[in-house]
Amino acid sequence: MNITKTEEEIALMRENGMLVSRTLAEVGRHIAPGITTSELNTVAETYIRDHGAVPAFLGYNGFPYSLCISVNSVVVHGFPGDYRLQEGDIVSVDCGTKYKGFFGDSAYTFAVGQVSEAAELLMRTTRESLFRGIEKAVAGNRIGDIGAAVQTYVEQRGFSVVREMVGHGIGTRLHEKPDVPNYGRPGQGKHLEEGMVLCIEPMINEGGRGVYVERDGWTLRTADNRNSAHYELTVVVRRGKAELLSTFAFIEGEDIKK
Repeated sequence: MNITKTEEEIALMRENGMLVSRTLAEVGRHIAPGITTSELNTVAETYIRDHGAVPAFLGYNGFPYSLCISVNSVVVHGFPGDYRLQEGDIVSVDCGTKYKGFFGDSAYTFAVGQVSEAAELLMRTTRESLFRGIEKAVAGNRIGDIGAAVQTYVEQRGFSVVREMVGHGIGTRLHEKPDVPNYGRPGQGKHLEEGMVLCIEPMINEGGRGVYVERDGWTLRTADNRNSAHYELTVVVRRGKAELLSTFAFIEGEDIKK
């Protein structure tokens, strides 16, 4: 498997990145107190299929849904179900697509109505740490530079980095090498080469970094039952500055050309 991608392959992955980004925005438009997480899963699956792609997560290693929906103290891999979102919840939505033989992957943590100041700070810090990591995803750096940037930013603000789950390469498979931890040391780890495509995805806990897996074998929850947030973007390693293949612009209403 080639760890770097051709420009033609990157173009196909950019299509996936835009689709998964628009899917998350569509899900976000439906997030409100009272909606079930299962209903959000249906919104995403319908949108993905209507645009000629298939949900990447559905059936992946046996995962039974199209979205991972993780509410409050669930870190990642939460199952959609009958739970109705409540005012003050925070909900991480992780979405993947498969289109023209390639994959897209992105995640965003949404506020349900008005959330606490603590939850808002957790979400903002996690999002900002993602972009600190992306700044280091340039040719000539190392994997450890990305993780160190995320970890330093988060821990200076009193939050904890989940160690059990990491970012990853992506391409014709949903998860490819290299792993991209959200912790590390500058100058350590694999060299970053131009054309690598990486999913950088900080998973940050409000309290301690301890987590456990629930009986379903998937749902990862904080050990202290405090909130966790998760943001993810797909980037291409370039010289000087990483290129974003997915975006939060459709969610946040920014100019996509910026």
